[in-house]
Amino acid sequence: MDNISLDEIKDKLDFFYKMYDIVRLVDPLNKRVLDYRQSSLTGTPDVCYHYWENNRICDNCISIRAYQENKSFVKMEKSGEEVLLVTAIPIDNADSPAILELLKNATDTMLVGNGDYNQGEIFTRFIKELNDAAVRDPLTTLYNRRFVDERLPVDIINALLKHKPLSVCFIDLDNFKSINDLYGHKAGDSTIKEAGEVISRNISYEDVWAARYGGDEFLLCLSGVNEDHAREIAEGIQMEIEKMPVSQAVKGGPLSISFGIETMKDVPVTAEELIRRADEKMYKAKNEKIRIYEK
Repeated sequence: MDNISLDEIKDKLDFFYKMYDIVRLVDPLNKRVLDYRQSSLTGTPDVCYHYWENNRICDNCISIRAYQENKSFVKMEKSGEEVLLVTAIPIDNADSPAILELLKNATDTMLVGNGDYNQGEIFTRFIKELNDAAVRDPLTTLYNRRFVDERLPVDIINALLKHKPLSVCFIDLDNFKSINDLYGHKAGDSTIKEAGEVISRNISYEDVWAARYGGDEFLLCLSGVNEDHAREIAEGIQMEIEKMPVSQAVKGGPLSISFGIETMKDVPVTAEELIRRADEKMYKAKNEKIRIYEK
């Protein structure tokens, strides 16, 4: 089932309740459970991810993915001692973003099997690895481009509702190509991995995250962080990267970063526009460095 209409949900509701343990409608952007009455959807105060009892948005949120790609997705999640199979189905005729979520307790089924899994630790780790594989870059373990596309719009809405600033920082490694050219791609991969570790060390704040956007490009989402603070964070990353051992062996200038920052505060800006503006500022900074170095 790729998608479903509100009329179909109404007709099949009894069937869904027989097949699944939990049936609910959610707004994937505002992260609210929806109420369906008299053929219309209204928001409720209930936050969808509070069901998992960890008070944070799911990294591998299949509901936002179902909404963006207009097709169904399935994943496994752990809630306490229970393993649940979660299905997210887009609703194709709703006036606002809406997803049908179907949750099935699979703890004691043949899908999962029985046993204590070393008191649940092995299976919990397995589920985490499955979900991480969808949204994390395998080389750096930072988030990946898919996560950026799915999570940034949600954080933008959250920042606007809470009247908090949100800064996007776009980072590109300077002179990275010469590492691949001189020492090979294995050395290049090691450099990317170490740069990712530097970035992780410098963003240990609540509501912030980093992603490898592609190649030697990284993106930071800094919710609740103004432009001055974002610049301090980026400059701290820059200083550490310039101290990496490989930096001293690079031709054409030291390994460093160029970065651009775009901050949103109260005035709505789309995720695409925030990234585009930060990217343009990054390239401007990079070109200025090149001109200075060539003099």
